[in-house]
Amino acid sequence: MDLDREYNARATTPEVEEIIAAYRARTDAAKAVLRWSAQSYGPTEPERLDVYPAGEGAPVLVFIHGGYWRALDSADAGSMAPAFVAAGACVVSVNYTLAPAASLDRIVDECRRALAWVHANIARFGGDPSRVHVAGSSAGGHLAGMLLAGGWQAALGLPEPAVAGATLLSGLFDLRPLPATHINAWMSLDDASAARNSPALLPLPGGLPVVLAYGETETGEFKRQTEDFARSLREAGCAADVVPPRPRSNHFDIVFDLGEPGALHEATRRAMGL
Repeated sequence: MDLDREYNARATTPEVEEIIAAYRARTDAAKAVLRWSAQSYGPTEPERLDVYPAGEGAPVLVFIHGGYWRALDSADAGSMAPAFVAAGACVVSVNYTLAPAASLDRIVDECRRALAWVHANIARFGGDPSRVHVAGSSAGGHLAGMLLAGGWQAALGLPEPAVAGATLLSGLFDLRPLPATHINAWMSLDDASAARNSPALLPLPGGLPVVLAYGETETGEFKRQTEDFARSLREAGCAADVVPPRPRSNHFDIVFDLGEPGALHEATRRAMGL
């Protein structure tokens, strides 16, 4: 198997730059019509998040952006906010320090601390910390999976699990193949760091609703990673469902499906109790 080809998401999507530009444009449009504020969850500039409030006692959608851990920003990750705020959910878009300036261990730690900030502070914005649904796409899907998995919550004073459900889009859940690919040029993973940052190798919660999805034009490895992780979640006792891909959907535009009418949006709303 040519692992470099299998894990090269951009090569599957000729219009990738246009789609990525739309991430920022749609987020700007959301901020133009919604109340929102930027908040800090840590001491460095990248440790921030955007909060889009809803009514009192609202479930919370925490979204983590992709970009293979080295690109994009929370300013590119609010396209789903109008739909979920309209449905009665508070939306939080998480930012984090990018590789190679940050190791994956640090990026994961930042996302965990962002979730701890949500638990401690989201009630001020109308959100219910007991109804946090974490979501992410691509690298963000991996990071959301790391928040779903267990073994770290007690150190931050959080319950285990610290989320009530998850939506994982085109994520990577077993990172052990990555040190042998071009991705390691900026990630610098060794076998140990790849293993400890693999949600599929960590304790998984039971009893939670988890929505998974990938684009129709994804490579076989991206699809396999999602299907395998869904199987592991079911074995742990989660209600894990893989949403059938929208025709002609790809690794990058699947993010828009989260905030638009259709199977992925509806599945996530059901999982959140909306």
